Amino acid sequence: MSTIINSTPVTTEITRNNEPDLLRTHVDERITRIRPSSTPLDQISRMVGARRSGSMKVEYYSVDAKGVKTSVSESTSISSLTSDKTFVITVKDSDLISPTETVLFPEVAIEPNAKTPLVAYVDKVDDDEVTLRPVISEGSSSNTVTATIPEGTPVVRMGRAAGELDVQTAQFGILPSKQHNYCQIFKAQVEESMLQRLADKEVGWSFSDQEESAIVDMRLGMEKSFLFGNRSRIFSGAGSEVFLTGGIWYQAGQSFSYNPSDLKEAHLTEMLRQAFTKGGGSPRKVLLGGSGLISAISNIDRVRVVSDGDKQVVWGIDFDRIVTKFGTVYVILSEIFDQCGMPDNGIIIDPEYLTKYTHIPFSAERISFQKQGVRNTEAVVLTEASCLVLRYPDAHMRIVAE
Repeated sequence: MSTIINSTPVTTEITRNNEPDLLRTHVDERITRIRPSSTPLDQISRMVGARRSGSMKVEYYSVDAKGVKTSVSESTSISSLTSDKTFVITVKDSDLISPTETVLFPEVAIEPNAKTPLVAYVDKVDDDEVTLRPVISEGSSSNTVTATIPEGTPVVRMGRAAGELDVQTAQFGILPSKQHNYCQIFKAQVEESMLQRLADKEVGWSFSDQEESAIVDMRLGMEKSFLFGNRSRIFSGAGSEVFLTGGIWYQAGQSFSYNPSDLKEAHLTEMLRQAFTKGGGSPRKVLLGGSGLISAISNIDRVRVVSDGDKQVVWGIDFDRIVTKFGTVYVILSEIFDQCGMPDNGIIIDPEYLTKYTHIPFSAERISFQKQGVRNTEAVVLTEASCLVLRYPDAHMRIVAE
């Protein structure tokens, strides 16, 4: 419902009291223009939009897609089976398989058609045992199947196959797991004496310039916490509770290891293949890397599968693009990895599944200590209470140097 203001001009104070979110967008836009490339993670999270949190503890649900394959836990052999006969296999995760599905054994060739992989129809699932019927292709030279299924053989889920009279099928459901993180109160304070403010200066250095420097330092600290912070609650020496946010480095669901001294195009392709295919997500992702990782990627001759695209400004940041058949990766150097002793590491994030929660939106409060009789200074206190979460962990991947 709209707020009606009568008999007085609309001021920023009235706006903040009645519609506190109205001015926040403008503040965020100003913040994002201050050295955006130095804090790419914080920059992206501000540009994609934040959600308000009613408390310092943020609870959210993350969900992964249902797995596409499991593996055989005990070796099995079948001999001269027809399609109306069944055989039983034991798998490591039978929850992924349900009756009326078809499954593929990509590494098991059936005899005598040694080039044809085994396909089977799921009759029944009982604990870890799965009862199957072999599927024999029409036109096959044999109406029986003979094959050996070793331990560890992958079993890939395929489509369901219902009969003409079937109305129902096995139920499918997946529940998201509840996670939580803490909003951390980030602060910076700039203070200037009244004499300093009045004094002539050789260069045009004002209080606003000091604010900008403080914001840069504050955002660099936030970037480190957003990446590598440990989620916790502690009590300070004064006895007040302090919330510490957890970094997304530990929230990412995938990890890729590489050798910094031997990174070739094939390794880069495999890295991006894993980032785009195993975790799903969107076809556009962001790679934040330390100087060692960026240097190793820059030294690769990319000719065939991977190619360099033009530079592109996205979310207010000037990115280099790597274009692959799997998707597009926006690459930028993150000095945070170097500062934290991990120059060869990096992280690939999917911005569509990166969410920022704010309990206290970024604000600047001006304090006059002179009027309070404390000291002859004026100050501005910059505050934000926020955290980052990954809603779909497998869409994000750590890159770790061996």
